[in-house]
Amino acid sequence: MAPWTRGCAGSTRPSRHSAMKVVLFCGGLGLRIQEAAPSIPKPMVPIANRPILLHIMKYYAHFGHDDFIICLGHKGDVIKEFFLNYNEAIANDFVLSGVGGGQKRVELLNNDIGEWRITFVNTGLHSNIGTRLRAVRKHLLGEETFLASYGDAVTDAPLPEMLANFHEQDKIASFLCVRPSTYSFHTVQLANGQLVRGIEDVTRADMWINGGFFIFRPEIFDYMEEGEELVEKPFDRLIEREELVGYPYEGFWAPMDTLKDKHNLEALAASGRGPWEVWSQEEDVLAPEPA
Repeated sequence: MAPWTRGCAGSTRPSRHSAMKVVLFCGGLGLRIQEAAPSIPKPMVPIANRPILLHIMKYYAHFGHDDFIICLGHKGDVIKEFFLNYNEAIANDFVLSGVGGGQKRVELLNNDIGEWRITFVNTGLHSNIGTRLRAVRKHLLGEETFLASYGDAVTDAPLPEMLANFHEQDKIASFLCVRPSTYSFHTVQLANGQLVRGIEDVTRADMWINGGFFIFRPEIFDYMEEGEELVEKPFDRLIEREELVGYPYEGFWAPMDTLKDKHNLEALAASGRGPWEVWSQEEDVLAPEPA
């Protein structure tokens, strides 16, 4: 008998962890963004001087979640090579000083990776998200709760509040729900199949979409079958059992699906600080006052 057909028992779910593993889905083909960067996978497309993947990881690390599992696929070698050869001084402020004998010392004033732990897993060239998640299940053994995210969107959503809400709801899965503010299209209301009753810009419609930031308990795997896309059949089963909740958020969220999206994110970063750079807010607080 499938797990989702059993009767409900009393909750025996464990208490929350302060730090959790983060699964990042980075194996897709990213066909719509290839005009911007045809030689690299979409998670490596840069915003300013860092790939969007690193921005997502810094978001999680800011809240104390810096144990990452990267699900690789299309051009996964590019992602591996980036982290193996990443020079943090290129993207951060630093002090360069001589130490004698022609040697130099680099003192980073801030850093990106720090003491992160990153597990790189080949999850298949053409795998869907559900297959990629199942492929890293063994790396999540013993976890009471874990986080997951697509590798192509950024947000300033309050992760601690999202987690608090998730534990309060006591469900198996939760995901960020956002307004489709970055898309330019209109919704149409029809009557009798053809008569148009209304046209409304999507930004003003009462519509929410999947923002791609997830919270899961390990029971999620009981609702998944081989080859299934995560947000289709498995989520349908969770919905049937009332085990899936959304976290509506009307703050900043933006994907990088197209060249236009990249330009928008670049412009925000060039304005001084991207809205998603929650870690920079802390750096501003700690920075000394100018003389």
